[in-house]
Amino acid sequence: MKALYLDCFAGISGNMFLGAMLQLGVPEAYLKKELEKLPLADEFALEVRDLERKGIQSLYVEVKLHPQEKHHHEEHHHVHRRMLDIREIIEKSSLNMAVKQQALAIFMEIAKAEGKVHGKPAEEVTFHEVGAVDSIVDIVGAAICLDYLEIERIFVSRLTVGSGWVNCAHGLLPVPAPAVAELLIGWQTERGTEEKELVTPTGAGIVQALGTYSESLPKGFVTECIGYGAGSHELDMPNVLRVYRGEYNGAVDSKLAVIEANIDDMNPQIYGYLYEKLLAAGALDVWTTPIFMKKNRPAQMLSVLVDEEKMNACVGIIFAETTSIGLRIMPVGQRLEASRHIAKVETKYGVVNCKVSAWDGKICSVSPEYEDCKALAVRQQVPLKNVQQEAMKIIDERLG
Repeated sequence: MKALYLDCFAGISGNMFLGAMLQLGVPEAYLKKELEKLPLADEFALEVRDLERKGIQSLYVEVKLHPQEKHHHEEHHHVHRRMLDIREIIEKSSLNMAVKQQALAIFMEIAKAEGKVHGKPAEEVTFHEVGAVDSIVDIVGAAICLDYLEIERIFVSRLTVGSGWVNCAHGLLPVPAPAVAELLIGWQTERGTEEKELVTPTGAGIVQALGTYSESLPKGFVTECIGYGAGSHELDMPNVLRVYRGEYNGAVDSKLAVIEANIDDMNPQIYGYLYEKLLAAGALDVWTTPIFMKKNRPAQMLSVLVDEEKMNACVGIIFAETTSIGLRIMPVGQRLEASRHIAKVETKYGVVNCKVSAWDGKICSVSPEYEDCKALAVRQQVPLKNVQQEAMKIIDERLG
């Protein structure tokens, strides 16, 4: 599968990511043409230029606001847009569905983090910096580039976040800013030596929405080329995001474990809530198996597949939410994954996302997304199986 590895030794921002992607082969003209599909395309122009950072040739991407928009910014400091407004801007565009979904996924991660910090529902969050035109362009541009290069997997290094203070719409805030800190929960981070904000909300949103942590280049990652995107500040170190583009064979480089607990005295209503909490905390899979314990007492064996980075969080949830007072932790030697991508099919009921998986270059599984089929079945008042069968028929014809 086609994959990226983001080496964030100087942090990550939206424009750094775009610069690296352009160096990796996304044509500048293509990116600009696709961005013109946004309803606010008349408000900005994209400027790309070569920049040297500590001897490293990189690309610097800047969103230039048109004069009337710039005046509007100076007058009102920042354009304030709610998540609802941003959703409308993206959905009204003529961008393809995959780009829309990826851009909205990034924005939703940021909206959830901002919402938690400010005590608001995600859809009602009013964006300041992130809602400005340049950040909408950065996020939609990132989705356009990923779609163009057909990237299926993104791995991310430890993030250097910086230190000091940053001037936001709410005044001076410590680095990392609260929303960035929220977005990076569960990630490996370090402050570094620079008193600057090195990870922006946009950069953190890309990482949280799309990335998987890997300490170094994953095993099985064959690098084809490397791109450098320049940051805005001149630092003591090269202020660039280094992105490796290559092929990834499906072997996961992270250390995995299965956490197990035998539970015979817990209200079964709790299991659904427990599953949700564990998956939200980063568990890769959660399941229960009916078992019999001593004295032939029926029970459930809880199993949680988890990356070692998320293990402590999941252990804490199990002890807090269940009646278990002891756990077993078993390392997983290797986990193999088939490559996968989403194919959209237009059925007579509506659009359905289908997950297409392949191993060793051959398709091994095709599955219509259950939630899509369910929503269409409810909306069109037809049996769920009819929608699933129609989607399978169309995708089978397309794949031959």
